Amino acid sequence: MGFEVGSGEDDWGGVTLGERLLRAAEGLGVVLPEHEGPWRGTAAYVDAGLDRRVWVRPADEQGRTFWVYLQSNGRCLAGGSTADPAEVVRAVVAWTGGAGLAGTREQAPCIEFRPWALAHEREPLGAVELEWCRRLDGIHMPPMNRFPRVHALLAAAYAQPVLRQLMPVTSHFNLGFSTGITAKRTTTRVGPMIWPHDEGFYGVRNGGTLLARLETPEEAVAFVVAVLPEGIGAAR
Repeated sequence: MGFEVGSGEDDWGGVTLGERLLRAAEGLGVVLPEHEGPWRGTAAYVDAGLDRRVWVRPADEQGRTFWVYLQSNGRCLAGGSTADPAEVVRAVVAWTGGAGLAGTREQAPCIEFRPWALAHEREPLGAVELEWCRRLDGIHMPPMNRFPRVHALLAAAYAQPVLRQLMPVTSHFNLGFSTGITAKRTTTRVGPMIWPHDEGFYGVRNGGTLLARLETPEEAVAFVVAVLPEGIGAAR
């Protein structure tokens, strides 16, 4: 198990986030090897053998609470917030040590996850389905639970079978679609992109060109479906 942490100091009396967590680990009798990384104010604990990672970052400027996210194979499966650094450490140790989602939550009750995450843990979901599940259920997890228009758009898009088989691609809360499932899926984007915060409307844009502004996410999604290329298949 390795530890990566940004080296910058934050407003905690000159103590970095990594140092705070290391002190909590010492109090629990846990040793976390440390490696410097480029992420100021953010800690990332990694177990390369299991391809698991725990991201930790402050939830407020004063550093009184922390957001904790559990990743597996590059996908976030669970998360939560806590004001207890020791609870953060217990989550790190459990998840990077091979515990499952339920086992990690036993050690750190702040960790929350949705039914799809447990299903994925038992039998991995396909890449497209997993991405939709992860994004749709963001409404239950901080900080994405603060953006109802974004989630209304995701739900409307997922309700359309032709879009549900494509990979959702997001940028600054805007939603597009791709026929590719790899890291380069932005180069296989298809159709226009929907902006949920376009002067109070759902804007449909093709690059920098505004195609339409619509009042509801369902209208915006229907517009995109109508202009998609014929015979478009599932993302692969």
